[in-house]
Amino acid sequence: MERVKHPVIVTLLVVLCWLLQSMVGSHAVASKPLEPFVFTTAWTAQAEFAGYYVAKEKGFYQEVGLDVSIQHPSLVSSVYHRIETDECQAGMFALMAAIDIISSGTPLINIFQTSMNSSYMIISRWGINPLEQRSQRLAVYLSEPNYLAMIMNREKKLNYEWVVFTSGINVFLSGGVDMLSAVCYNEYLLLKNAGFDMPESSIFRFKDHGYNIQENGVYVKKSYYESHPAQCKAFAAASRKGWEWAAAHPEQALDIVMKYVRTNNVQTNRVLQRLQMQEIFKLQLDPHSGKREFRVRPDMVKKASRLMMENHRIDREVTYEELMGKNLK
Repeated sequence: MERVKHPVIVTLLVVLCWLLQSMVGSHAVASKPLEPFVFTTAWTAQAEFAGYYVAKEKGFYQEVGLDVSIQHPSLVSSVYHRIETDECQAGMFALMAAIDIISSGTPLINIFQTSMNSSYMIISRWGINPLEQRSQRLAVYLSEPNYLAMIMNREKKLNYEWVVFTSGINVFLSGGVDMLSAVCYNEYLLLKNAGFDMPESSIFRFKDHGYNIQENGVYVKKSYYESHPAQCKAFAAASRKGWEWAAAHPEQALDIVMKYVRTNNVQTNRVLQRLQMQEIFKLQLDPHSGKREFRVRPDMVKKASRLMMENHRIDREVTYEELMGKNLK
């Protein structure tokens, strides 16, 4: 009997030791301090940033060792100001805006890319082709220059009169301007929701006329990229996981979006946010492969730099290698 009991006892002791080691190991992982990482989006809380909200709420950032705080800019504290003054580690910029900032002397590195297409459009107030509205008033954003509109205006000699606005569609609906600079996931949806008649002939979609340039990407200062490569890689991996989860679970992702919308007191509704998220998902599809690739395209960087140089928006080329930190010494 004794010879039978000994192996059983030994086995139980081995299992007990393994369980204790597992508990100690789990506690060590859990107690390891998370790395603070502040990320500033491009605008107020909305479905445009669904994947990041999901990554935060589902614990994807925590899984890779990051304590991510998601902030939103304001009219008095822009994304550029926050990243320039080190109020955040990462900020969201459209590709052309990032190229402009880099060429002006602030080195930025792209660590994650969502947009694969341009969302920009110009909508006519009077139901005609915007290219036929020379010398008329175009409402443009205060928050970020519409590089494509400025480039097209110069190339086609349209001589638009720029009228700066902060947000919304009221200046357009009231007839205060002849055209509106819009994006397909925001003002365009608001106009549709308001019942405004927009025949396709009255809409100039930049992506359909040789101006398809990627937009939203996440950028960090070159100095941070060099000193925190693991954190940059971790943020990108967890963010991608968040976007992929959102695409696979859109209604649950929308629940998370609405939580952020309510917390930030944004005036919107679930229907508009659902439509916005659907448009964002479309913009993430590569125009050639039709897949979500989450990458910066070298050809679009080259095209964007060329257009900006030819139209005197920048005075030197910003290369793909520079943008991606591939030429660091």
